[in-house]
Amino acid sequence: MTKKWWQNAVVYQVYPRSYQDSNGDGIGDLAGLTQRLPYIKRLGADVIWLNPIYKSPDKDNGYDISDYQSIQSAYGTMADFDHLLDSAHQQGLKLLMDLVVNHTSDQHDWFQQSRQSKDNPYADYYIWRDPVDGHEPNNWGSYFSGSAWTFEPKRNQYYLHLFAPGQPDLNWENPQVRQEVWNLMRFWLDKGVDGFRMDVINLISKPAGLPDAPQAPGAAYGDSQPIVSDGPKLNDYLREMNDEVLSHYDVMTVGEMPGSTPKDAITYTGLNANELNMVFQFEHVGLSPNPDARLGKWNAVPVKLTELKDSLSRWQTALDGKGWNSLYWNNHDQPRAVSRFGNDTPEFRERSAKMLATTLHMMQGTPYVYEGEELGMTNVHYTQLDQYEDLESLNAYHELVDDQHIVDQPTMLKYLSHISRDNARTPMHWDDTTNAGFTTGQPWFALNPNYPTINAADQLDQDDSVFNYYRRLIALRHSSDLIVLGSYEELDPKDDQVFAYKRHYQEQTLLVMSNFTDQTVTRDYGQAEASERLIGNYADDQGTTLRPYETKVYVFK
Repeated sequence: MTKKWWQNAVVYQVYPRSYQDSNGDGIGDLAGLTQRLPYIKRLGADVIWLNPIYKSPDKDNGYDISDYQSIQSAYGTMADFDHLLDSAHQQGLKLLMDLVVNHTSDQHDWFQQSRQSKDNPYADYYIWRDPVDGHEPNNWGSYFSGSAWTFEPKRNQYYLHLFAPGQPDLNWENPQVRQEVWNLMRFWLDKGVDGFRMDVINLISKPAGLPDAPQAPGAAYGDSQPIVSDGPKLNDYLREMNDEVLSHYDVMTVGEMPGSTPKDAITYTGLNANELNMVFQFEHVGLSPNPDARLGKWNAVPVKLTELKDSLSRWQTALDGKGWNSLYWNNHDQPRAVSRFGNDTPEFRERSAKMLATTLHMMQGTPYVYEGEELGMTNVHYTQLDQYEDLESLNAYHELVDDQHIVDQPTMLKYLSHISRDNARTPMHWDDTTNAGFTTGQPWFALNPNYPTINAADQLDQDDSVFNYYRRLIALRHSSDLIVLGSYEELDPKDDQVFAYKRHYQEQTLLVMSNFTDQTVTRDYGQAEASERLIGNYADDQGTTLRPYETKVYVFK
């Protein structure tokens, strides 16, 4: 296999609104990120994935774009962006932009024109349908609760929005729409950006006839995901995107693909597929849904280790030599990893954060580190609804508690505390001063109150900190083809305490052992015969003994 630069890379995700404020308005911005580039470089990351910074009404924190070629004023100016990009490149860092083209904002000029009539130049830029018996065209539910359709009186039609009503879906069947997308992609690539993370890109091809979705008993709307994911023309659109745009640049692409399977992913990321480099799949972060299908993902039950192992191992095995994995525990849409998959109590937070990092970074694929993950930042554990900001969380609460009375208030608040997207969106912890060094003003969103004990300043020069452990993991990946390219072998899939696997490359073998419990256990995978212990989160090595949340990696030569 010829190794591509993005296979050897580690990506650091920045949610700009919460990263660093430079002007005291309480909102993170591009100038603030530029100031923090040396921190990202020190961590060892190669690529920055920047969440949307385009002009937007901010109904969904930037994922509702009203102008793809303008910078949201709260983040700065195009000159600020150009300076950020130049500064990143000078430090050897690449920059990945967020491409959001399943939908636009309803404030985008295309939609403002499209909604006026059925016979204007933009009339077919979006997905419009006539009412059926005075109601929505089908039973599709929005990912953000409620109907996926909103009525527009000027056209006497409904428009489709798989997310918020302010996020109308583009009509990719229209070749003019595709040309608009290719043009905006070229605009950023010609500036020198190094690729795109593509938001819900597997939803852009809708099924013919827009059939009804499966609907759980008692649910107000159907579950649209199995209907809209991986549509019939998706491969065609991605190949056209590659032919028209991506193949003309040396860039990295990752497609966010809810509902995609390993088989699907191979068709998109196949090493000779000429579509995308890798996908973000949701299987492992979608584990432990509520047994009541009406509640979907809203639950507070920990993920079973055997199910987690099965999911990650299946993707590792299926894509080996055929496609390429992205590796992640959390991002701006997921709760904090150490709170969901580890143990965020003071006793075990650092140990389990390092354990999770090791388990993931030793796999085949490109690792993604979400801002603050490298510090072991935790869920914020809110207890009141008015503490939340996230549209998805608020909509779900009102629908399930206030409107449908499916769940009571305390239970839903517990679910939000466990899995709401807001857990990842609190501002970055830089130090223990007021507002954690994030801003001199009033932060746009309340900080996690534990920032005095979990912050970057406290960890940078502390050799055994979570931050410096991540540095060592990243350095190992940069120096080892075994870690980057080795094939994957799962060990003991039914073990509900330890996640163990091997990697094989040429004449070398890597053994990874991670204890996901607060108990001391014993496991013997022949580690006594290893050439060396490569890394571990305890200073000493007790052989077959695995202490609480202990992880260790061995090399056999």
